[in-house]
Amino acid sequence: MTALHARAQSLTPAQLRGMRCGLEKESLRSLPGGGLALTPHPAALGSALTHPHITTDYSESQLELITGVHGDAADALAELTELHQAVYHALGRGDEAERLWVGSMPCGLPTDETIPLARYGNSHIGRAKSIYRMGLGHRYGRRMQTISGIHYNWSLPGLDNAQHFALIRNFRRHAFLLLWLFGASPAVCSDFVADRPHELVPLRDGSPTLHGPWATSLRMGRLGYQSEAQASLAVSYNCLERYADSLHDALVRPWPAYETVGVRNPGGDYNQLATSLLQIENEFYGLIRPKRVIRQGERPLHALRERGVEYIEVRCMDLDPFVDVGIAESTMHFLDIFLLHCLLADSPPDTPEEIRALGRNQHRTAARGREPGLLLERGDDTLPLVDWAAQLLDEMVPIAARLDETRGGDDHGRALAAARAALDDPAGLPSARVLQALQQPSGCCYNTFITQRAEQIRARLLALPWTAAQAREHAMQAEASRAAQARIDAAPQDGDFERWRLAYVDPARLQVQATAAEPAVAAAAVAVDG
Repeated sequence: MTALHARAQSLTPAQLRGMRCGLEKESLRSLPGGGLALTPHPAALGSALTHPHITTDYSESQLELITGVHGDAADALAELTELHQAVYHALGRGDEAERLWVGSMPCGLPTDETIPLARYGNSHIGRAKSIYRMGLGHRYGRRMQTISGIHYNWSLPGLDNAQHFALIRNFRRHAFLLLWLFGASPAVCSDFVADRPHELVPLRDGSPTLHGPWATSLRMGRLGYQSEAQASLAVSYNCLERYADSLHDALVRPWPAYETVGVRNPGGDYNQLATSLLQIENEFYGLIRPKRVIRQGERPLHALRERGVEYIEVRCMDLDPFVDVGIAESTMHFLDIFLLHCLLADSPPDTPEEIRALGRNQHRTAARGREPGLLLERGDDTLPLVDWAAQLLDEMVPIAARLDETRGGDDHGRALAAARAALDDPAGLPSARVLQALQQPSGCCYNTFITQRAEQIRARLLALPWTAAQAREHAMQAEASRAAQARIDAAPQDGDFERWRLAYVDPARLQVQATAAEPAVAAAAVAVDG
């Protein structure tokens, strides 16, 4: 019995049955012809500020659907499916009704400055959420923020902070496997990269589609969530204290380019929440985040420092355009195996040199992951991506067996077998399937392909049973959220917004000793960002 096998056996049935998951899925609202919908967040969906399950992400046109916490992947997917149904019924059945864009790379976009920022009302917290997004636009451009993905939230009972961070270190080492297996964004409309350096090539002569012939996930590559400023960070995941100190530094460190933008423009309107390298914690882009549910008015970093890691947020998953809700149940089962492998495998401390090498591995896999013979860096050596992947999948066998033994069925074993089969036939990977569809003799451009997929998925979701009870429940939830925002907007604001902003970004509120928040901040019913 290997050490990893023994560790898998040490996981108790209670622990494995206590494993929990949830999903957060972003999707642009698009027009039937494939352009970005510029309409406000639909009133029938409730308030984006206060609705617990249907909100917006960066743009007013970018929905985010959030499930509750579930003990089974099928239950999480059932809830996500129902949320999609609620959205589609609210958008309407007509030919001119808006659709949900089913690809990670965006639909046809207007000029950068006309992509609408998400709006959350006139309360201090509502204004802060919009100003934060204004800041993201100034810092990185609005186009980059319209890229969409699906986040997998995961927890296992009984883990301490050290175990969570050991898991995170291994996740970052091995995340190339997830990009290779599940990346689904190898192509994009050419106007997305206008005026940006890139190495993509046209799909065919005169095509408006650019692609990487061996790409897996442009979303996770240099054209996706990337930042030159954040590239200066070498965030350590060796322990909670080092991680918190790294983020703290980025949240208080002035950044010259952002100081030039300023907090306010000459007319007095706000450009951003702060001129530091990060405005708030969630601006830090990463493959994975340690998370903790925050209390009213609390900063996320303070919550982590005070009460530790509660769950893990996996952030590197593309929307799969071949799956109606963007992620398959088998993918979630594989993620469970993968995360447990990251937990159980040896996890030495990271170093600045390794962090830089992992970044290079991520970009190579995103841009060229299916290229035969592609080499990745591991320590002082290199090895083929597929060889490293095969080693990892072999090590996961006892973990999948332990999960199936404890939770019943063979779902995890089948998910692992499918991943192993992909090593022998990468033509079945989502990224390869997207390019195959685009390169057919009757093939089309990226925008048309995703538009067609969105149309098919919309029809299937609208055809699912939708009871009067479900309609009433979602209508009541939407109405309750609108009433909650109305109360927030009508409540007296404690001081002016600038006082509120200064209190919120006060570095003292990042520390454990920061107990009672400023009254104006404590009045907030929701977080500045999610």
